[in-house]
Amino acid sequence: MTDTETADLKCAIVIDANLPIGPIANTAAVLALSLGKAFPELIGDALPDHNGHLRAGITTTAVPILRAEGVRLRSLREELKEHEPQLTVIDLTSATMTTKSYEAYAEKLLSTPIDELEYLGVALCGPKKIVNKFTGNLGLLR
Repeated sequence: MTDTETADLKCAIVIDANLPIGPIANTAAVLALSLGKAFPELIGDALPDHNGHLRAGITTTAVPILRAEGVRLRSLREELKEHEPQLTVIDLTSATMTTKSYEAYAEKLLSTPIDELEYLGVALCGPKKIVNKFTGNLGLLR
């Protein structure tokens, strides 16, 4: 991805604000890691500190953590589907709270009807205009 392409790129994470603080933090961490895997070019190079020790690279762009109610997250996730050729969308469902392995999570996703999924959070990344269209009216999670 070129600098011009990353300049037009925006990422955001939307989390169910009604979750307890632990699941909120975990949801943010899981979605951020997944975004980092999908967009490694957003992570800067290691940087030396004053003493010459290298510090691991961090994101080179802001990733706002926004709030939405669970019902809004479900509708947001559905609305994003038609834009997925242009957007990367990563969701995290409540199945992660009841399964103990990735394989069990996969089985739970496969066996749960879509309209019964409960979303903890959704991360999206793509052209700023499209990301803003879906997140511009959401407040920061505080």
